[in-house]
Amino acid sequence: MALTDIKVRAAKPTDKQYKLTDGGGMHLLVHPNGSKYWRLQYRYEGKQKMLALGVYPEITLADARVRRDEARKLLANGVDPGDKKKNDKVEQSKARTFKEVAIEWHGTNKKWSEDHAHRVLKVWKIIFLQRLVNVISLS
Repeated sequence: MALTDIKVRAAKPTDKQYKLTDGGGMHLLVHPNGSKYWRLQYRYEGKQKMLALGVYPEITLADARVRRDEARKLLANGVDPGDKKKNDKVEQSKARTFKEVAIEWHGTNKKWSEDHAHRVLKVWKIIFLQRLVNVISLS
């Protein structure tokens, strides 16, 4: 039987972890410490796999179902949702940082004198780059 939001909220911790099944391979894993995790069990290339969909209450029942359905669509297209999630994280880590964008932009200003360009870079290092070095660019 499908879960309801009331059942999810009412799930209390016990001595051992347990699952509340929703359907389509998705369940809520309730730990003894009270934490609740959405999981999706699926089979890919003959192997049983598990995909973390998120933590309740940050991810609601409706959100978890949307994520489950997206993962099922990937499986229907021959894509392992676990591998896709890992690859997406790798791509995100390869994203350009503010420092990289700023230094590239600094190098494109050919009209600046060498002295002015040096002063601008020095100010950036003091003000921005020390604090914003790992901020990721949106473009």
